[in-house]
Amino acid sequence: MTIESATARILCFSRDVNQAREFGARFQSDYDVVCPESIEDSLESLQQGGFAGLFLCGCDMSAAGLLLQAGGILENLHDGFALVGLNREILWHNARFRELAGDGETLVGNNFYSCFGAPEILGPDFCPLNTAIGMGESARSTLRIGDKTYYEVEATPVFDPNAEYQGVARYLIIVLRDTSAQVLQKQKLNAIYQAGLELGDLTPQELLEMSVEDRIELLKSKILHFTQDLLEYETVEIRLLNRRTRQLEPLLAVGMEEEAERRPLMASPKDNGVTGFVAATGKSYLCEDTSTDPLYILGAAEARSSLTVPLTLHDEVFGTFNVESPRPGAFSENDLQFLELFAREIAVALNTLDLLAVEKSSTASRKAEAILREVAEPVDEIIQDSTWLLENAVGSNPQIMDRLRDVLKHTRGIKQMIQRAGMETEGRALDDMDEGESSPMLRAKKVLVVDADDEVRRSAHQLLGRLGCDVETAHDAEECFLLARSFHYDAVIADIRLPDRKGYEVFEQLHQIDPHLCVILMTGYGYDPGHSIVKARQAGCDTFLFKPFRVEQLTKVLEKAFLPPGEQPAENA
Repeated sequence: MTIESATARILCFSRDVNQAREFGARFQSDYDVVCPESIEDSLESLQQGGFAGLFLCGCDMSAAGLLLQAGGILENLHDGFALVGLNREILWHNARFRELAGDGETLVGNNFYSCFGAPEILGPDFCPLNTAIGMGESARSTLRIGDKTYYEVEATPVFDPNAEYQGVARYLIIVLRDTSAQVLQKQKLNAIYQAGLELGDLTPQELLEMSVEDRIELLKSKILHFTQDLLEYETVEIRLLNRRTRQLEPLLAVGMEEEAERRPLMASPKDNGVTGFVAATGKSYLCEDTSTDPLYILGAAEARSSLTVPLTLHDEVFGTFNVESPRPGAFSENDLQFLELFAREIAVALNTLDLLAVEKSSTASRKAEAILREVAEPVDEIIQDSTWLLENAVGSNPQIMDRLRDVLKHTRGIKQMIQRAGMETEGRALDDMDEGESSPMLRAKKVLVVDADDEVRRSAHQLLGRLGCDVETAHDAEECFLLARSFHYDAVIADIRLPDRKGYEVFEQLHQIDPHLCVILMTGYGYDPGHSIVKARQAGCDTFLFKPFRVEQLTKVLEKAFLPPGEQPAENA
């Protein structure tokens, strides 16, 4: 401490009065040194004021703390200090204590707790003043005043220095610290964690009873609730990234201009505002002033600052979360931290619900697939028999012929409806597949599979049905020719070794029925005793499948067959 005035008064205190006087004598020539003989005299002297400095020698922390808190030297410290008697009456306090208590007048003479109205004591010690007096040691607790004010209270006993009363507390030193920011931050972090648990909290039964639209609306309402009540943001916009198009599609928007809601945005660091930048870079962006920020484009009316964070999962960006405020500089680093944490919870919830939706659609799809697998063969039999009857019942009663045609129409319709139902449940998952996993080129193509093996025909329904093809089957060549004459097919896949025809004969006959029909012959590797493949090549067939084949091989062969004349397949096809 530097004392500038030669006439300044210094208070020198020690439990040992002689020691205080000895030290005081060293400064006597330059300063007016006062050496009180007791704590009471020291307090009285300090309360009278006029001291430029305080010198403590040979004091333990409790005695030093007492004098420090009693003196004007601590008037401007950030923490509140008070000297309290054993009856909880305040004997002295600094300016900060008065400020924290919210009273513009002196609080000397008041009961300690009455200075804060009716505070709630949160612990860990629920009687800190009593504990400090009774146990003779420091005690700590937290007071809550109102909804958002939290003070940490530390009470330390001060003992009488006189030998006769040593070990008996005479006063309490109270240190009062405002911990509201830290407590509220911890509460908000806990609340964000709980919000995350609630965002994706759906029981299996609830999931079964809710449509995709219902799930989305429920999630949006939860996000909005927590954003407004927990984070206290009124203007919110959430967009999800379409991986194929890179477009940011709106999921939720509140408080935004209608034009901004409809505005198409891409995940690009340029010309797509802050949202596009965040989606492209995966970095959060704090816009302090919208009027001077080159990235910002109009979102909310009269917005002067914004905060945008990415929605990420496993380091992959799949959306953005944006909030805006009419005040410049409205968002802090703490806000950024909270929003990033909340965005992670939203990402997990979106992923969870999406996985549940996929699981539900997959379950429904498997059920549809199982039903189709069971009915496919009987339906094919009905189609074959009805077609045979129609072709061979020439001259029969016209009403019978019409009924047969209706049976054919409705039978084929039943199978198509089952298959379409299964495809619709997978619709969203198929849309989200990466390029190469699905083939739009094959969807709704009518394919006839001809094989004497029951398992091959069943597998054809399953494999080609998953690709979106409308599949029918035949046991032999005659059934194949009958169906080809009666119905349109985009492709026929036939085994080269049928019970009643060879592969090249099937190819030739089908091309007589329809010269433009795509015919694919399949056989086992190296097995062609009748040289059907060679003869089929000579007849013009150039598309073959060798058993056993993988789904991607089947897909590739069909895609190639359906290409327009002269067009080459893609390299990765």
